[in-house]
Amino acid sequence: MSSTEVVEPKAESHHPEVVEADRLSHDNHAYDLDEKANASDYKADAINAENSEHNMGVLEAVRAYPMATFWAFVMSFTIIMESYDVFLCNNFVALPAFKNKYGIYDEGTNGYVITTGWQSALQVSGQLGALIGVFLAGPLTSRIGYRWATITALMLLNCFIFVFYFAETLPVIFVSQILEGLPWGIFIANAPAYCSEIVPIKLRAPATQMLQMFWAIGSIVVGAVTYVYNTDLDDNAYKIPIALQWMFPTPLAILLFIAPESPWWLVRKGRLEEAAKAVGRLGHKSRLDNTKETVAMMRRVVELEKTEKEPTLFELFKGRDLYRTLIVCGVYASQNLTGNLIANQAVYFFEQAGLGTDTAFALGLITSALQWIFVMLSWILTTYIGRRTIYLWGTAVNVVLLICLGIAGSVTASIASTNAVASLGLIISVLFTLGAAPASWVIIGETSSLRLRPLTTGVGRACYYIVEIPCIFLASYLLNPTGGNLGGKCGYVWGGTGLLCFIIAYFYVPEMKGRSYREIDILFRRKVPARKWAKTTVDVQDDE
Repeated sequence: MSSTEVVEPKAESHHPEVVEADRLSHDNHAYDLDEKANASDYKADAINAENSEHNMGVLEAVRAYPMATFWAFVMSFTIIMESYDVFLCNNFVALPAFKNKYGIYDEGTNGYVITTGWQSALQVSGQLGALIGVFLAGPLTSRIGYRWATITALMLLNCFIFVFYFAETLPVIFVSQILEGLPWGIFIANAPAYCSEIVPIKLRAPATQMLQMFWAIGSIVVGAVTYVYNTDLDDNAYKIPIALQWMFPTPLAILLFIAPESPWWLVRKGRLEEAAKAVGRLGHKSRLDNTKETVAMMRRVVELEKTEKEPTLFELFKGRDLYRTLIVCGVYASQNLTGNLIANQAVYFFEQAGLGTDTAFALGLITSALQWIFVMLSWILTTYIGRRTIYLWGTAVNVVLLICLGIAGSVTASIASTNAVASLGLIISVLFTLGAAPASWVIIGETSSLRLRPLTTGVGRACYYIVEIPCIFLASYLLNPTGGNLGGKCGYVWGGTGLLCFIIAYFYVPEMKGRSYREIDILFRRKVPARKWAKTTVDVQDDE
């Protein structure tokens, strides 16, 4: 037997407070952009926006945020300039025209070589400048935003290229590379942070991994140009590749001038109306339910991290932010210890493995092209399998291959051993861009707290350079015929360092796939062990 409850309609209330509440509840999410509103006032909208991002598929996210994808592409493009110059200097030490002008005669090779000292100096000079640049990037970006900090760096780079182009001695080239490194530091600190902030959860992996893709593109351009000029023995062989750097900064500066600022940065500054407009510019208006809800979601996360103080470098090394900083620093630094230096010195490595100059440059170009393809494949793996999984397996595979490289370099010299060393060098360089390298960019972009993100990415990249600089000297010594002349046996060294990186990452790098920034903040605050992140649930109502 059933019963039916009859509910009498309530009489319309004309009480002023009730009328005002009803008006606000229908006033297009009025509290979302109200600076005086309490967190509880816009929490429901924040939850709706977060749930909406969680429920999006990858293709749906691309359709909903097409311009976010485009602007992430543009910001990532700035990395091509550091990549281009790093590979350019590495290729110059193998370029006949450059060696003939700046090298010394070596009886063992019956030709000119750049001495080990200058070879290492040229390779670290840009990194020294970038090390300074990343420390400038954090305070500068926190103050004026990602766009203007990057535009300023692009204009400075235009000026510094003149010094490199007109340099006639190795010391002046060294100084020019330090100067060029200053804007590189700003690019590399800002790009992963900006890309991770302007896209929804499902696009954070491919958006930040575009950085690795553009690193590969920079090496392809350099490889193609130096391959064309490697038989040319006049100054054009290295002057033209230097001049080609001017084709990047000005077009990028124009594009970034019209790009939206990161809405997360605007929310942190309390510019809520501008943040809502930025979200609208990033998404397809017909598919976005409400830009104000997205801003409410951002406000909720910013409130979790809010303090009265301005962000400082000292905060990176306090409490749970220390753990987050160490993850970013460790992942950045490990790029130099798991095969990256072989990838960056591919042409020189192939030469020292016993291949001819023309073949070495051709293989270097093939390596760069394969890296570009494999980076795009990594988008799928990291998006669907996870960051931690790909990072760990990629590192483990590279460690095994590096040890195999050492074994191949240890056997008696022959055509077969030379081919084995060259082949393994190519495979290591390519697989590095499928696993550890692209996954590391995603981890770097997601780990830090939003409030400290510009500072964290800057300090993390500084760690990269601090480790890279001595490693470059070591790598040059290991390969140079006037140094260790180890050839493929250098695989033992990098295999050992790679194994150490794998062990540390296994215990300390968490899985952040599919996590909102709110969830990531909460998991760090709860001190959940890295290996248990994937199985831990964070309730949508939790604020702590």
